[in-house]
Amino acid sequence: MASASVDLTKLICRRHNDSCCSSPSCSHLSTCFDRVVVGYDGNFVDGSENLNVRQQESSGLVPFKEKTNPNSNYGSAGVSVKDHTADGRRLTTPVVYSRRWLMLALFCFYSFSNSFQWINLNIISDILGRYYNQSLPRDSYQRNTAIDWLSMVYMLAYIPLILPVMWVLDQKGLRLCCLCGSLLNALGAWLKCASLTPDRFPLLMFAQTISAMAQVCVLGIPARLAAVWFGPNEVSTATSLGVFGNQVGIAAGFLLPPMMVTNSNDTDVIDVGLRIMYYGVASLTTVVFLSILVFFHDRPPQPPSKAQYLAVVAAASQNYKQSLVQLVTNKGFILLIIAYGINTGSFYAVSTLLNATVFCYFPGQGVSAGRIGLTIVAMGVLGSVLVGVWLDKTRTFRGTTVAVYILSLAGSIAFTAGLNLGSLWITFITAGSLGFFMTGYLPVGYEFAAELTFPESEATSSGLLNISAQVFGVTLTLTMRAMLESVSVLSANAALCALLFVGCILTGLSNKQLVSECRHKCLNKKSKKRKFVHTP
Repeated sequence: MASASVDLTKLICRRHNDSCCSSPSCSHLSTCFDRVVVGYDGNFVDGSENLNVRQQESSGLVPFKEKTNPNSNYGSAGVSVKDHTADGRRLTTPVVYSRRWLMLALFCFYSFSNSFQWINLNIISDILGRYYNQSLPRDSYQRNTAIDWLSMVYMLAYIPLILPVMWVLDQKGLRLCCLCGSLLNALGAWLKCASLTPDRFPLLMFAQTISAMAQVCVLGIPARLAAVWFGPNEVSTATSLGVFGNQVGIAAGFLLPPMMVTNSNDTDVIDVGLRIMYYGVASLTTVVFLSILVFFHDRPPQPPSKAQYLAVVAAASQNYKQSLVQLVTNKGFILLIIAYGINTGSFYAVSTLLNATVFCYFPGQGVSAGRIGLTIVAMGVLGSVLVGVWLDKTRTFRGTTVAVYILSLAGSIAFTAGLNLGSLWITFITAGSLGFFMTGYLPVGYEFAAELTFPESEATSSGLLNISAQVFGVTLTLTMRAMLESVSVLSANAALCALLFVGCILTGLSNKQLVSECRHKCLNKKSKKRKFVHTP
């Protein structure tokens, strides 16, 4: 493939007269890809302002018009199309397969079973404190922090493991990544069944760590699976649905444990509820693993879009280290990483400490705490799906990202005010507004990162976003727990609102205008309607 990459870079360089791009190992290849597009008339369109190929596809404009020699197997860039289609066919018409929905459904069930395990223990933290009393620290702050780590270990495990997992996802594909993750997911769930005695909190923590390792394989997949399996007009919706499975799992993790595990001082009564929950989750995760083993496929026989084809070509000329360098030197993307980390980390902190927060204002309302968590996530699921559909229809990444972040700040302020009013029904309403916008930001962040960094791998960009989210999640959870113990809940929530305000500013700075947004209507008028082949 060396000759193919040389031909491709030379083609690009003739347009931009960039002598440094004549090498197959050129570090500017992805930048050039964003700057050069071929339209229907076969002429180069200057996209120096970061005109994105994916945007042109969604408006119907063919971004890469092949000019071929009848006696050659190569496309206009000197890249063998045959080499880059799984079944050896020429890439002339994008193909979307009906089985893509099965792949998405399998991933959603895997994500559901893993995210349920993230929060199902912390929402009953007071009950766990009584049950595992023998193996927990005596000091109140240390005891509460130890239980908080059942959630934070999910965040901590992600930070060192995401880079190797991203490499596996990029180099080995979706199937291997999902198989490994679902196996660890089931293993962690079964180990929890072995921790059902009051003196085995360390074993419970070890089991949760195994489940946390499985979670690393979840968060980077939605954008990658959507890009690999779905057509250009479905990518944002598919990404949102991928996040949807994760959010439904969190919602169930908030709702079901307080209903399954009785809030009692009798450890035998608590043991019955925990046993039902642990064994139920273990059975579910086993079914998910076996389903992925049998039915999940790595990629379709032929790419669903020409943007995906271009990404394959770019990947052939780049290595993993080079891709990371491209991303970390993108100033707009770095600002987005920080802003995304603040927003998502705030959601993690609020979720982890929700039981303690609600108990400060509404003592004994453990079931209500779970229902408030359900409200946050249920509205977040709705927000994620609606935002994904909105992005597919409008392609207004810049405006949507800024608007959703500002509304997340407004929701956080409303939630803080609702708690202090001491009214449970107002708290439910404000929690819903918080969840709708804060969780709705997740697919916006993934998709905007993909737009800023195309044609770099979606798995790599979303992985870096999630590293930031985990770092902020751990930091904010520890900080808010300390403020809850030493100051007040109000001060902790107010600090969170102030940090989200900073995130709003960073989001505005990171959103340099995409030329595709300015030209979208014009391109749509001039372009022909794309035809896609649908096949089982």
